[in-house]
Amino acid sequence: MEFGISYSTPHFGVHPDTLMRFARDAEDLGFESLYLPEHVALYPGAKIGAMELDPALPYGDPLDCLSFVAAGTRRLLLGTGVLLLPYHHPVLLAKRLATVDLLSGGRLRLLTVGVGALPGEAAAAGVAFGSRGRRADEAIDVLRLLFAGGADGVSHAGEFFAFDDVCSFPKPSGRLPIHVGGASPAAARRAGRRGDGYFPGGLLTPDERRRQLDLARTAASEAGRDPEALQYTRWGSIAMSEADAGRLAAEGVDRVVVSPSSADPAARRDELAAFADRFGLTRRAGAAG
Repeated sequence: MEFGISYSTPHFGVHPDTLMRFARDAEDLGFESLYLPEHVALYPGAKIGAMELDPALPYGDPLDCLSFVAAGTRRLLLGTGVLLLPYHHPVLLAKRLATVDLLSGGRLRLLTVGVGALPGEAAAAGVAFGSRGRRADEAIDVLRLLFAGGADGVSHAGEFFAFDDVCSFPKPSGRLPIHVGGASPAAARRAGRRGDGYFPGGLLTPDERRRQLDLARTAASEAGRDPEALQYTRWGSIAMSEADAGRLAAEGVDRVVVSPSSADPAARRDELAAFADRFGLTRRAGAAG
């Protein structure tokens, strides 16, 4: 099982030195991957469930942050948790994703997309809130089409996007995986039908998590895809024990992503180091290098 780390720009800030130090610490300590979250627009009263979001939270653009991090690291895989796909035009996004992947040496391997939960954010992006799931499905298809297309161009005519004989270069380094995040049955089905991995969030019970993983794998089988090829990523606690990790591994989890709790950079580094020591990450990284 692999271990990733999430850097929360709204809580830890977007200062370049802080972000780069965090990424380099994560790499040196043996974490597999670095994830960043996204919100494109907040507003007073915005809530996710019962949690109200401060509209002044500084959500940095995750792809720009990852491109910056890539310049100062060499091994760390790059991920989003999650990129709000309905609010990005896939033709423009394909260019950005391919560029980040190439500049990082093919390390954008954990792009994870979701549909968002804030109606006002959708409205600000010019997207009908009720259409965002269908829009995400079509955007994934468009990204795949553009990445696979050659110099003769590709065409698409869908509900939300349409173009003729479009060429999108450069291409990513190899096939760019697209993971799907979200706690709903629709997200699980999207992961199975279109994704390379499933990264559920939310406060789900163990039974709900089992049912949704089964749903994702069933959807993959029904789509003619290999359900066992679907990677399964989960959030975990920075304080988790080896027993906790063992239970997740027994559930078929391939990767656990944790986030430090401290606002102090030195204390955050200590949290990462304690976790890495507990799970032998530094030794694993040394053996791999």
